[in-house]
Amino acid sequence: MDEKNLSLRLEKVANYVRKNDRLADIGSDHAYLPSALVLNGTIDYAIAGEVVDGPYQSAKSHVSELGFENKIDVRFGDGLDVVELEDNITAISICGMGGSLIASILDKGFNAGKLSGKERLLLQPNVGEYTLRKWLVEHDYKIVAEDLLEENHKLYEIMVAEKSDQPVEATEADLQFGFLLKEDQTPLFKKKWQQELQKNQYIQTSLEQSKSDQTEKLKIVKETIQQIEELLKA
Repeated sequence: MDEKNLSLRLEKVANYVRKNDRLADIGSDHAYLPSALVLNGTIDYAIAGEVVDGPYQSAKSHVSELGFENKIDVRFGDGLDVVELEDNITAISICGMGGSLIASILDKGFNAGKLSGKERLLLQPNVGEYTLRKWLVEHDYKIVAEDLLEENHKLYEIMVAEKSDQPVEATEADLQFGFLLKEDQTPLFKKKWQQELQKNQYIQTSLEQSKSDQTEKLKIVKETIQQIEELLKA
């Protein structure tokens, strides 16, 4: 793999792309992910979608330099607007955005009929994991793999989801902490939620010292603290 251009996050995402997948990489930046996957022989077709002109031109240049114009189709457009059903896409990657934005991209694509239900979704939210998991569950996507990594002193989650032919059920804990991550309880997972616990404890202290009425906010923060404490004791 052309690892020099891939962040650790994209390397991890690349591991979940299957041999001969037809990939649509949304928000592809320099098209680093599809380029690396073509270089190492995992895939031989990808769409690199970009909605911002600068990254779109960078992606075109990068693909051209590698001579991959016949394998990576760089398209300008918003989210899943760049995908057509006849492209026969089997994997969609959306990385490096907030979970709410990823969910809105999926939602718009879903409502526009851009998702066939045959795609594996490879998602790497920077924040807002709860919102993204909630969208997946509500649209009957089952999370088949989850990963957690640390890069530049920040913790990131990766979700891999596939369409289920059955309704997907989830508890609040599943949505908050991850279906699989909370079962594994790796050192990185514990580190993430220790940090979240400290952050919420700090918020609680600030709210308690506030001169205005913070009853509702305090209730939510205390509930969150209790959930995290129970999780870490499990």
